[in-house]
Amino acid sequence: MPKVLKLNEISSVVDSVFAPENFQLVKECANPDAIILRSFDMHAYSVPDSVLCVGRAGAGVNNIPTAEYAEKGIVVFNTPGANANAVKELVLCAMFLCCRKITDGINWASTLAGKGAEVPKAVESGKKAFAGSEILGKTLGVVGLGAIGRLVANAAVELGMQVIGYDPYISIDAAWNLNHNVQKETDLNSLLAKCDFLTLHIPYLASTKGIIGEKELRTMKDGANLINCSRGELVDNTAVIAAVKSGKLNRYITDFPCEELLGTENIITIPHLGASTEEAEDNCAKMAAHEIVDYIKNGNITNSVNYPACTSPRVGKMRLCIFHKNVKNVISSVSDAIAKDNINISAFNSQSGGTMAYAILDLDDEASESTIEKIRKLNNIVRVRVIK
Repeated sequence: MPKVLKLNEISSVVDSVFAPENFQLVKECANPDAIILRSFDMHAYSVPDSVLCVGRAGAGVNNIPTAEYAEKGIVVFNTPGANANAVKELVLCAMFLCCRKITDGINWASTLAGKGAEVPKAVESGKKAFAGSEILGKTLGVVGLGAIGRLVANAAVELGMQVIGYDPYISIDAAWNLNHNVQKETDLNSLLAKCDFLTLHIPYLASTKGIIGEKELRTMKDGANLINCSRGELVDNTAVIAAVKSGKLNRYITDFPCEELLGTENIITIPHLGASTEEAEDNCAKMAAHEIVDYIKNGNITNSVNYPACTSPRVGKMRLCIFHKNVKNVISSVSDAIAKDNINISAFNSQSGGTMAYAILDLDDEASESTIEKIRKLNNIVRVRVIK
């Protein structure tokens, strides 16, 4: 029976997915078949050779050495979109925190403790210090129109905002589900110059590190607001602190606190609460569990960050899952080995991405162990799984 190791506490909704008659969900195990986790740092973790896949209950995988695991034939799954609504709601909250001085007012009101009957009078005289503005009619720029950015854009339209989206790589699905009132911008600098609010919804990559820096902040409207609930590294903190202190930025709100941002007036740091809702944790856990189950049982790959998506319905008597380097003639060598065993390939699906590739072969008959060993020893083969 396959064993799934929990490296973090995971929502109990996975118990029904990992049915006890088919899977063992454990907290300790020397040779698990799969691992499910949230924030556990796997970079210093000695992963057992038995591990076939890792399921991250969340979108970011910075805590997992994905490239290293790809070289070992370990599939890393994430759960894009499962926490999208939770993050969307936090972004909407951040917009109100930007323009209404809500946190300032709350903190000030707490200082009135002990003033007794004088509190109402003090409130009426002091509230003028916390006057703000409304978001109705203001312009929101959304950088990245994936699962979260799309929801933010659509919600902002419903709240009466002018919304402009920027995403050079927008998917067809995202485009279809985007409110038709969302304007499209193809140049980031043009977007920056138009926005009263800017919110970031892109992954942290080498190409996106510090995407909002000194130059971009100069391009933004005076008194604009910046919201970052994606990854702290997308913003140059030194530049944003200077922009807030000078008044160029009205406020910066981030879900990723760090020492240099703390205590700076008009910078609000939220303790990474974007996906911290019961619903989001349940959604992420359930999606990761389903991805693991489908892969363990069928070899199907969905939402992997280090191998291409590749799924096929089961046919035939044996399924071979081939992990290999993305080079020529690997699959033809595999096919030749199977043909020499006088076995027909009843179905075949092969997908590649970057340096790695993955193939699913369904066979009419069971291949011999010697044939499978020959395939394992072929050049550029990373891993071979047999599913019966």
